Amino acid sequence: MTDRVLVTGLSGFIGSHVAERLLAKGYHVRGSVRNKAKGQKIVDALEVAGSDVSKLELVEANLSADAGWAEAVKDCRYIQHIASPLPHDAPKEREALVPEARAGAQRVLEHGFSAGAERIVLTSSIAAMMGQRGKGAKMMLTENDWSDPEWRLMTSYPISKTRAEKSAWAYVNAQGLKDKLTTVCPGVVFGPDTYGNAGASLGLLKAIMIGRIPRAPKIATPFIDVRDCAAIHVAAMTSKEAGGRRLLATGQTLWLKEVADILRVKYPELKGLPKSEMPNFVFRLLALFDDSAKVLLPDLGTFHEADAAYVTTMTQVMPRPAKEAILAGAESLIASGAVRLD
Repeated sequence: MTDRVLVTGLSGFIGSHVAERLLAKGYHVRGSVRNKAKGQKIVDALEVAGSDVSKLELVEANLSADAGWAEAVKDCRYIQHIASPLPHDAPKEREALVPEARAGAQRVLEHGFSAGAERIVLTSSIAAMMGQRGKGAKMMLTENDWSDPEWRLMTSYPISKTRAEKSAWAYVNAQGLKDKLTTVCPGVVFGPDTYGNAGASLGLLKAIMIGRIPRAPKIATPFIDVRDCAAIHVAAMTSKEAGGRRLLATGQTLWLKEVADILRVKYPELKGLPKSEMPNFVFRLLALFDDSAKVLLPDLGTFHEADAAYVTTMTQVMPRPAKEAILAGAESLIASGAVRLD
């Protein structure tokens, strides 16, 4: 019998690319979505892109409720838990996203392992690693790094990712199941919007392209193409060495101004691209009045790199250059009409 994999959050940017890769490898895929009607749009998009969706089914399940999870995990050899709360506007309450993120992870772990899942791959984020006080001008991220949720500059999303991942590790350690869990911590995820669902993930790129960022804040984080991120997820599912490990899904690090420079060479007609960097003190003043800027304060002025060579060794996935991920995302934004060149 063909192995079945549950993909939570199948309708999301990473989830849909993970589903595509699993289907291409011959797996049966069960995707959990909040609403089947909306989830069907992704199934249709996968089919148009060439996936064999005869091996794909949808189930409704919500991270904040128990209903549907027993059905979702039934007969699944592996689970890709990718779903996570990410509202369009970040809540001002620091802990607002924690209950759903943490409880959702616990539900998937408890139901999944009870049903006999051999490995659960949980999507975390480098946001659960970078939020540390006094990190200085350069920071090399490793799988042993953890953000500090109590740091006053931390905001709702990185706090939720940190607390949810920590609770997952606490659970498997208590149950003696550590080797059956792998977490994946992606950097900034760009790449092609193949299935028309990358709105939030490509939001930063869109903002740069349409002139919403006239001067680039001094921010530098590792990038990853969604196709490479998905490949790491799928490889982590069966890699013996990946059991009990945190995998950095990261590639090249660039300053935001370097992202703008790449776009300027490819699309000289984009007149709103930032040509200079914003002084840190100016950005800090801006963040007093702009919640979207406040989210970036913990990372201001630090060049974040990732020690991810071990992930390439484990998964055989070599992330493509950041430039390729940036331009693939830009091409998708232009093709969809989200960004206009005239």
